[in-house]
Amino acid sequence: MSSRRLQLVWSIKQAPEAVIKVAFASTDRTRVNQHFGSAEGFAVYEVTPDKATLVGVAEFAEEAMDGNEDKLGAKVDFLEGCVAVYVMAIGGSAIKKLMAKGIQPMRVDEIDSIDDLLLQISKAMTAGGVAWIDRALAAQTKAKSDDRFASMEEEGWEG
Repeated sequence: MSSRRLQLVWSIKQAPEAVIKVAFASTDRTRVNQHFGSAEGFAVYEVTPDKATLVGVAEFAEEAMDGNEDKLGAKVDFLEGCVAVYVMAIGGSAIKKLMAKGIQPMRVDEIDSIDDLLLQISKAMTAGGVAWIDRALAAQTKAKSDDRFASMEEEGWEG
């Protein structure tokens, strides 16, 4: 008589960890060194408490800083889904357009290393205390909760 074992396999669907997208106005993808309106390029990263991954790069034609408000639209559209963008400088109309899309403009005073900023963001995702990061994570948690209840409603309630 052979003995058979029953193996129980538990499947726990783990919710994906917190992920936020952040952009940096940069010509070399290593430093924040561009004014938003005249930025020739953006590097976009997905940031978690443990790592940062480059997920997008955009390059724009060189433009004059003043007088061309149309240049903002394409840049704001490219940043859709980001929670923040780091820049050397930014004008009022660009700030309004970004904020309307839920993107926090972050001005840096010096030419900051993107790696250093990514490390600060990752740490703040765990430690808290940085308002725009806390807001982004809270909105993400709320969206996941809303999705869960919506799918439960679609399945129907039985009682």
